[in-house]
Amino acid sequence: FEDLNCWKAARELRMEISDLIRKFPQSEKFELVSQMRRASRSVTLNIAEGYGRFHFKENIQFCRVSRGSLYELLDQFITAHDEGYIDEK
Repeated sequence: FEDLNCWKAARELRMEISDLIRKFPQSEKFELVSQMRRASRSVTLNIAEGYGRFHFKENIQFCRVSRGSLYELLDQFITAHDEGYIDEK
């Protein structure tokens, strides 16, 4: 799975999010920060787990869960923007 481009991109995103959320207010430690950390980790974890499955359809399901986590992150970015923690960039 480490050779998959989607996993590599998700790993980069996970590392960027890890750096970003360190700058969020302490009051978000157990809220938005925790949610973003878990969602970003879920993306790479599900790609890896799906890759390890023996049946193609199982792999597809894990990829769907991973895609869902990406959309969850998108909403969390919108929330972070709305709260003034990040800008448009």
